[in-house]
Amino acid sequence: MTLADVLLLLAAGLAAGGVNALAGGGSLITYPALLLTGLPPVAANVSNSISVCPGYLASVYGSRADLVGQRRMAYELLPTTVVGTAIGCAILLLTPARAFELVVPFLVLAATGTLAFQSRLRRVVGHPHDLSPGRQRAWLHLLAGVGAVYGGYFGAALGVILVAVLALVRADTMTRITALKNLLSVTVGLVTAVVFGLFGPVNWVAVAVLTPATLAGGYLGALLVRRLPSELLRWLIVGYGVVLGVWLLVDALA
Repeated sequence: MTLADVLLLLAAGLAAGGVNALAGGGSLITYPALLLTGLPPVAANVSNSISVCPGYLASVYGSRADLVGQRRMAYELLPTTVVGTAIGCAILLLTPARAFELVVPFLVLAATGTLAFQSRLRRVVGHPHDLSPGRQRAWLHLLAGVGAVYGGYFGAALGVILVAVLALVRADTMTRITALKNLLSVTVGLVTAVVFGLFGPVNWVAVAVLTPATLAGGYLGALLVRRLPSELLRWLIVGYGVVLGVWLLVDALA
């Protein structure tokens, strides 16, 4: 790895850590950067998944005040998140790399659409205020589980997906939903780090370069989230997700 590669990964890691805390999708910064250093797609993906995990940890710490009153629900969702993530990791390691490249753009765009058309989609499951506690809990487990499978498979724009599904069934501010998203994201990150660390083609030099940068960026990004209006944050996430999804689709079909 050259000095230019190291500088590229440091800059990408710092930016990605902040974006993950703000809207999710920071892996779409670090993943292309890893490809530019010469890593093949699957190796870049698993190395990226391990590298961004510390950034998720920093985001949880930075948004801990907004988790007050949500810890019980968060802890209930952790087993579902762990199982879903393990399934996603297995799918990635056992399927062809080409399938991975073609599927991911559509998942990113679907997640972004879920957040953009949140009010209409709520008619399907019912507005959060109209859901019984049991029905809301069932929806949360189902949607968080699906998001975790995606996170184990790729992880880029994981935050977009989790914010979208949580906002669909949680009557809360985007700031508090983002804090819950951070906790679930770190769970996904820890599981992928273990699975890919044991069974994936990880480039540990790249991980060593990216990790401290994502850690710093994640903490700073979480602090910024608390200063943004809820509706502005939602549309920033939507716009970012559209750009990322289209970029991935064009790249996959090129």
